[in-house]
Amino acid sequence: MTDQQASSPSSQDARPQEESPERLARPLIQLAKLNGISTSYIDQLGTYVEIRDEVLVSVLAALGVDASSDDAIETALQHMRRIACDQLVPPTIVVFNGTPSRVAIHAHTERPELSLTCEDGSSYPGDLAGSLCKDADADPTIPYAYTLTMPDDLPVGYHTLRVTDGEQTAEATVLCAPARIPVPEPVAERHRWGWMTQLYSVRSTASWGVGDYGDLKELLHDAGEHGADFMLINPIHAGTPIPPIEPSPYLPESRRFLNVTYIRPQQITEYGELTADDRAQVDALHDSVAAANDDPNPLDLNASWTAKRKALWTIYHQPRNAERQAAFDAFVKAAGPDLDAFAAWCVAFEVWGAPWETDRNPWFTTLDRNSPEVAELVRDNRDLFDFQRWLQWIADEQVAQAQDAAKEAGMALGLMQDMAVGVHAYGVDAWWNPERFAVGSVTVGCPPDFYNQQGQDWGQPPFNPRYLERTGYRVYREMVHNVFAHAGAVRIDHVLGLFRLWWIPKGEGAKGGAYVTYNYRAMLAVLSIEASRAGGMVIGEDLGTVPAYVSQVLADHGVLGTVVEWFSRVNNSPNAGDPYAEPETYRKYALASVTTHDLPPTAGYLEFEHVKLREQLHLLSEPVEEFQKAASAERDAMLKLLVDGGWLDASAAQDVPAHEQEIVEAMHRMLLKSPSLLLQAALVDGTGEHHTQNQPGTSTEYCNWRVPLHDTDDHLVHTDEVFKNPRVLSLARVMCGE
Repeated sequence: MTDQQASSPSSQDARPQEESPERLARPLIQLAKLNGISTSYIDQLGTYVEIRDEVLVSVLAALGVDASSDDAIETALQHMRRIACDQLVPPTIVVFNGTPSRVAIHAHTERPELSLTCEDGSSYPGDLAGSLCKDADADPTIPYAYTLTMPDDLPVGYHTLRVTDGEQTAEATVLCAPARIPVPEPVAERHRWGWMTQLYSVRSTASWGVGDYGDLKELLHDAGEHGADFMLINPIHAGTPIPPIEPSPYLPESRRFLNVTYIRPQQITEYGELTADDRAQVDALHDSVAAANDDPNPLDLNASWTAKRKALWTIYHQPRNAERQAAFDAFVKAAGPDLDAFAAWCVAFEVWGAPWETDRNPWFTTLDRNSPEVAELVRDNRDLFDFQRWLQWIADEQVAQAQDAAKEAGMALGLMQDMAVGVHAYGVDAWWNPERFAVGSVTVGCPPDFYNQQGQDWGQPPFNPRYLERTGYRVYREMVHNVFAHAGAVRIDHVLGLFRLWWIPKGEGAKGGAYVTYNYRAMLAVLSIEASRAGGMVIGEDLGTVPAYVSQVLADHGVLGTVVEWFSRVNNSPNAGDPYAEPETYRKYALASVTTHDLPPTAGYLEFEHVKLREQLHLLSEPVEEFQKAASAERDAMLKLLVDGGWLDASAAQDVPAHEQEIVEAMHRMLLKSPSLLLQAALVDGTGEHHTQNQPGTSTEYCNWRVPLHDTDDHLVHTDEVFKNPRVLSLARVMCGE
């Protein structure tokens, strides 16, 4: 789920607009800014936009701040100023090795006591008190204001600073991270390339109507055998335990756990130990949906999971040997309370009904983790509860096996996992731990842009930045750690979300939101710690209305940005007919590609599938003739660059349909001139697919995230056929520089 898909235009020719002194003096504006809410922004056209008062009041309410009247605003302002003075130590401290880090200590005694416990439980031996000095610039109402300079020899990790001030003691989580995420040696040697694919779309005879972890294992191995060093797949976060299945992988129920619908039952150890009758039962279930593997129509996720889940239930009841049982027990112990929470939510979903059907199934809104009814539910359905934990173990095993296959095939990075922006409002995270999210009716999305002219509302509750700070970003740490457990790289969808998120109050529509800022240094520290420990890389999707400083900060910390040929114009011009940028100008610290999953495959884009589809779905806010004119100018500009650069013969540019493959390969050949560390080809561009995988701004209007893999002649391409396809092999040779 990328948001805005083109780069921000330059505003050098226009005088920057800012909020007036009169607006800045308003108490509501001051209160919003104190709470990290941006009260204005510059949109993708470079236009200055002020956030309406009604939106600011609603967003403040979502943060637990009452701004409903002038008196309430004044009370809130006084409260926040008092907290700023009374806080003994900030709850989260970020330290990047080699960079001085200073912390404010507000005490009531002259010499507060300091101690630091390292992640491994040892005590920091240095003299913290010697690094404490009085802050002459602090608020004079603070009895004793100090600045603590954090030591520069702290080990990388998560530590605890304890400050004792008379009878008061406070603790802070210290996130000590490498200044930069190291570039893995194979990538530092030369740029590496890989594929992007949608896991569900690629199926084999052993699949259950939907691509699965078995298909992933085979794809990774085959891709590695043909020169690729990574494969980016759609997010594989956890979904609902029973139908209906949410098609979008970017709207998961939890980012902490895995999508179990992708499990390959035949790949489970206990499948091979089933009795003849049980084996026949599982095989019959597979046969009941096997024909779907050859169906060119949109995937039936619900039918696939209904059959597969019954098979998994049978395999789950097959006794495990001592070694396997010990492995399962160890997984459950390591996963901790979050796994039990997820399993309990799954049982509630299955027994009590879908949580969003609140009229018939009010459990989501009336019960919580402390309700005796929930404990009773788990006791009465212990087998079902344990089944959900077992599914997570099996999924974890199979993703690990896929990554092992990638490394065995010689891939430098292997699996590149994709991390979604957030979670479903009715998912386990929002139910079991509502304190982690903003209260009230707000969701996350993005304002209007060139490619999504109505803006987008993703329907996800945003993390509460105060909760993250108060808890030392533990929930984010655990999530990132788990994603890196079986991946050589992680892509952060909408990486701007580390810096700010567009919060949309209920009833305002995607246009009526406001940006809420986050502590990006803390989340970058977590990413740096986990990536460096895993020897992996982090890629941030920084397309769209992204301030220039964001991409620079990411690069400074070794996080790769994203470059897309279709969006890369000279001087970031927003005009469709303006020249495209030469690939030599692309960023070094980036993953460069021709396209994204939010556009039609390149063959389809060249033949204006996006124009036809958006007109068909009534997504345009301008006459289709104008949009077609812009799309034609865009294509002409790209073809001109390809011809001028010597990547495409001029005659091929005159007849696009007849030279489709040549043009697609020319665009990828152009990538090789980029200095970007990672280069990416889409598997749909290899096969010549035309169908769009996802059309932003739609849900039921289009079969998003359910389109099986086709070739240019609209024939299905199965898993074992992908790397036998002449066109795929040809594009692989292009990417290998042959």
